[in-house]
Amino acid sequence: MKKILTLISALVMASATHAKSLTITVKDTRYQTVTGFGAACCDGLMCPLGTDTNPVKLLYGPSSKIGLNIMRMEISPNFKGDLSFSDVGWDTPYDWKGGLPSAKIVKQRGGIVFGTPWSPPGDYKTNGTAQGGNADDQGYKRGELREDCYEKFFPWLNSFLEYMNKNGVKVDAVSIQNEPDWWVSYSGCLYTPEQQLKLVKNYAHMLDRENYPWVRLISAEPLGFDPKYSNALLNDAEARDQIDIIAGHLYGHPPLVNMKSANTLASKHKKEVWMTEHSVSDNIGNRLPNWHEQLLFAEELNECMLSGCTGYIYWYMRAHWAFVGTGESKYGTANKKNQLLPRAYVISHFAKHVTGSTRISATTPSFPIKTEAAFETSAYVKGDSLIVMAIDTTATEYDVKLKLPFKVKSGTHLLSTGNEKENLCQESEIAIEEPVQELVIHVPGRSFSTFILMKHNEEEDAIQEVKAKTSLGTPGYYDLQGRRIINPQGTYIEKRADGTSRVILGKSGK
Repeated sequence: MKKILTLISALVMASATHAKSLTITVKDTRYQTVTGFGAACCDGLMCPLGTDTNPVKLLYGPSSKIGLNIMRMEISPNFKGDLSFSDVGWDTPYDWKGGLPSAKIVKQRGGIVFGTPWSPPGDYKTNGTAQGGNADDQGYKRGELREDCYEKFFPWLNSFLEYMNKNGVKVDAVSIQNEPDWWVSYSGCLYTPEQQLKLVKNYAHMLDRENYPWVRLISAEPLGFDPKYSNALLNDAEARDQIDIIAGHLYGHPPLVNMKSANTLASKHKKEVWMTEHSVSDNIGNRLPNWHEQLLFAEELNECMLSGCTGYIYWYMRAHWAFVGTGESKYGTANKKNQLLPRAYVISHFAKHVTGSTRISATTPSFPIKTEAAFETSAYVKGDSLIVMAIDTTATEYDVKLKLPFKVKSGTHLLSTGNEKENLCQESEIAIEEPVQELVIHVPGRSFSTFILMKHNEEEDAIQEVKAKTSLGTPGYYDLQGRRIINPQGTYIEKRADGTSRVILGKSGK
């Protein structure tokens, strides 16, 4: 046994010798509070999940392994132009009822459901169809909302809210438009920033907030988070009052560029900023993403947080490049239908622990903040927890020194290294013998670490110290400095005749 322990010690020392040193400095400078993380209720060809609720059951709720809490669904157009609730199935699977079963489960588990139109009804548009117009059979006629139909747009959204509410789902928010700057052959509608401003400023008051007072309005969601769309709304006082959430996508523009720019004005006016769609490595062909690509996904999540994002919503929740497998063998044996994929465990670091937290300052001098840096970090406070993240995309291992703004007394290390045999999220205790404000934790190469540290409450120490002092005194009452008092008020120490004492908590007083 002694030889084995000696060998283990030698291996640990050898590992430590090869690891480089790196410092993360965390300061209690506060930024945004994070609402949560999620995905869209769809898989192949944007089709709603329908009655197959396995993906949301695996992904959503605090008791799930992943912890998502926001679900996006399409407010699909009515291709017939008939808005009656007696016939919402229409001739297409892209209908409102397709997202109902999943939406009900998300709401039951305390989550958020919001709807996005890809297009308003075709009757309202310049090309007479819900399609975007960028196709041979449509004659390349741009599909835009006709100005004489602006007054119909929000009543149409109200009909969606009414249908969902009657069917047991209180929709939390609705958006103006999916990708208003992307001319497509499928369902779509084009808006310029000026057209969106006119629609919101003059007609958003028609959104039925009297019957649905909880509903929030989300801006249009441009393809690359073009800040011209959100800035036009936020620079107009009337439009700004109508908009609750600024949104956009990341295609072609990483978070630290356009999203960060859009957040400048959004944070000034205390608006939330949501990234409502992006698919990372969906163009990889007939394979699953490799571990490096998963780490780049972790960095995208991290960079969104550094850009001021309060909500991150991925694209499909079920796809071989997403969170739940499709079962198609061409993507590999690990792509089992309705089973969690590695990317789900990556987002779980954020969804289960960062949701509800407030981001604080965290810097690593060796690696300045930039897109897809070799090493990235961020930090958050949540109740008595201090959360620090470390993403290492290289083979280099580090002894990471954490310089913290508070003393911590205990902690947990969540580690993802791409090893499926270890469930892609190993959990181990961080040994802390006494409260410290600095500690060193070893981080292997090509890994994603989350350190969850419990803050040390120094007031508890003070009370324990006072209790120790009063144990030598005579029975009676003492203040928190151990001084005898006659008429106790507020918080004080009661010393009993049997030698025991207790703290009486109350309002402050002499």
